[in-house]
This record gives sequence, structure tokens and C-alpha cells, in this order.
Amino acid sequence: MTALPAPLPRYLVERAVAAALEEDLGLAGDLTSQAVLMPEARAEAVIGAREPGAIAGLDLAAAAFRLVGEGVSFVPALADGAIVAAGGVVARVEGPARLVMSAERVALNFLNRLSGIATLTRRYADAVAGTGARICDTRKTTPGLRAFEKYAVRCGGGVNHRYGLDDAILIKDNHIAVAGGVGAAYRAATARAGHLVAIEIEVASLAELEEALEAGAKIVLLDNMDDETLRRAVALNAGRARLEASGGVKLERVRAIAETGVDYISTSQITMGAPPLDLGLDVAIGPA
Repeated sequence: MTALPAPLPRYLVERAVAAALEEDLGLAGDLTSQAVLMPEARAEAVIGAREPGAIAGLDLAAAAFRLVGEGVSFVPALADGAIVAAGGVVARVEGPARLVMSAERVALNFLNRLSGIATLTRRYADAVAGTGARICDTRKTTPGLRAFEKYAVRCGGGVNHRYGLDDAILIKDNHIAVAGGVGAAYRAATARAGHLVAIEIEVASLAELEEALEAGAKIVLLDNMDDETLRRAVALNAGRARLEASGGVKLERVRAIAETGVDYISTSQITMGAPPLDLGLDVAIGPA
């Protein structure tokens, strides 16, 4: 990566991590660590990669160790967006053993999940390299984790689609069905939207694409089109609008989609289909 993604707002990080710690520690705290480890025991540990991948979520992991109690040091060995090899060190943790163990799972849950998204996004981005197309996410995210999962997409070299229903207009097939057609739906949106609100409209055929372009559409989503239809859509568009391909976007097909000439390729696979990256915490020096 040539630049790091914009950092996550601290208040979002701490709110999410505090909720996760509350969920895990409950009202009584870590019964295992309290029973097994003496209060004065300390631990030094390494968070390492058991498989290669792209890292995302270090701020959330750091917050888990910071919020669980006083005295835990969390030192990243690399930055979000970096690629780690199998066996590579992601971060080092040192402090009171009870606190290290109590925060471990929350820290790893965020790191594993977000690094998995970043890793799969990186595979998609690498697959379309040199074509001019960019990989985008969707609103298909884990409830409550959208800001973090979209951040992980950026760490993997993708770009974000809209964050929610309130930051852009995306006219989909059901809107079109109720509004009475592509042109009618687009004209209604332009009449009511603020001048800074982007408007995109979904089409399922070349005829609908032509109707959208005639209505003045500047961003068009080409839904579930095969590669040949996408090429014809690009030719028909002739540079009038930015084109986004979506639907049925698998890793093995994404290069072919990009080579049709579309500008963006959006897929829920990079968030909803990403397996967690296998990262683990191992104590390097046992409790004193």
C-alpha cells in the first residue's frame, strides 16, 4: 500500500471494545485468570500470524488491552494494511498476567475478523491490478461493526461504497418497480436530492442502461450481467457515466469483469464471505 487508511475515530473504537469486554467479562470478571494466576504475576506475549495475510484492527486490539486495566503494554510490530508472513509477529504484549489473559479474546476477535476481511480484499484488489477497476464493498456487513469492516476493506486496498442509507442515493430494482420505471425513478431522485448527494441507479439490462443514461444518470450499477453484456454496456455508455458491476462477483471471475472496462466492482464477498485470519497470542515468558 502506498498510504495508510484514515484511522478509526477513537470514540468508535473504545465504545465497541468496551461493549465487547463487557460481553466477555460480565459482572464477575475472568474467573479462570483470577483462580489460576496470582495478582502479581506478569506475562510477556506475542500476537503472531499462523498464516499469511493483511492486517487490520490494531487500534481495536490495543484498546482491549488498554481498557481492561492499568499497566498493559501493547506494541504493534507493523501497521494496519501491512502483509504479514506465516510465523510473523503482529504485536507484543506485556503486563499483569490476569489482564493480558482477560483481554486476549476480545483483542483477537477484532484482529482475526478484520484482518480476514483485509486479506480477502487484498486478493480481489490484486486480481484486478492494472485494469483501472476498483474493488468496492457493500452494506452487507455485521450489524454494529460496519465502520470497522469497511475500514478493513480500505486496509486491503479496496474502496468504500456508501456507509448507510443516509449518505447517498442508490435506486435499486424495488424502488424502480414502485416508482414506475428507471427514468421515472431517476428523475424523482434528482428533483428531491440535495446538490451534494450522489445518485446511483441499478439497471439489469442494456435497455434499462440506455433509459438511465437518457435520464442523465452519472453513476450506474450494472446488476448481475455476464461478461459479454458488461462489455456491451461499456460500449453503449461511451464514457457518459461511471459504471459499477455487481452481483455474482467471485474471486475467480473478478479479473474478467474488470477487463470489460467497468470502473468499479462491488461485492459482499469481501465482508460477508471473508474467513478470519488465523492470529494467536502466545505467552513467551510465563507468569513470574
